[in-house]
Amino acid sequence: MRKFYSLLGLCKRSGNLEAGETAAEQAVRKKNAELLILAGDASANTKKKFRNSAAYYGIAFVEVGNKEELGRAIGTEQRSIIAVTEKGFAEKLKTLAEENIEEIGRD
Repeated sequence: MRKFYSLLGLCKRSGNLEAGETAAEQAVRKKNAELLILAGDASANTKKKFRNSAAYYGIAFVEVGNKEELGRAIGTEQRSIIAVTEKGFAEKLKTLAEENIEEIGRD
C-alpha cells in the first residue's frame, strides 16, 4: 500500500485529483473523473452515492484504506472520497489497489 499512497500524494502535487465529497461530485458531473477512491470507513450513504455515480457515469472506483490514511496521503485532513482526474494516474492507482486486495486474499 505504500506505493499506492505515494502515488496518490504525487497525483495531488501535480494537481490531478479532487478531494472531498463536493469536489469529487463536481468532477464526476463534469466528466473529469477517471477513478473514484473511496475510504473503507466512509458512511454507507457516501458509499452508495458514489458507487451509483460511478456506475451511471462509467467511472472506475476502488475502496481502499480509511479516511485518515487517504487524507494523510494527500497532505490534508480526513477524506472519504477522492476523484483522480488524469487517466495515467487512475490506471496505475487502480492496478496498485487491486494488487493489494489480491495480497490480502493470499494471507
